[in-house]
Amino acid sequence: MSPLLLKITLVLLFMSIIIPQKSVGEYEQWCIADEQTPDEELKVALDWACGEGGADCSKIQVNQACYFPNTMTNHASYAFNDYFQRFKHKGGSCNFKGAAMITELDPSKRYPLTVFKKNERIPCA
Repeated sequence: MSPLLLKITLVLLFMSIIIPQKSVGEYEQWCIADEQTPDEELKVALDWACGEGGADCSKIQVNQACYFPNTMTNHASYAFNDYFQRFKHKGGSCNFKGAAMITELDPSKRYPLTVFKKNERIPCA
């Protein structure tokens, strides 16, 4: 093996050791309401998530920490994400009959009044 090729191999090996690599399952994901979905459809999906679906929606009730902003999109996003984080490893999805979608962009950057914590069930402080 030539000295140059050996140096390149060692550098690449060293870089692969010191630079952490994320596997597909390690990317941060949040389940949010699709803003194009009508409020009536979001409401049906929100009711399912908070009821039969098993999401903890106590924090989006009146006078609770995540009630504001008080919009159907924000409340649905909270419920969808809570459900998704709880059940994604047990076969749960982020679909809600097309009312939701997965994002790898931190929603708190898009919705500054709502603080989403990465890969956690409770997306606001």
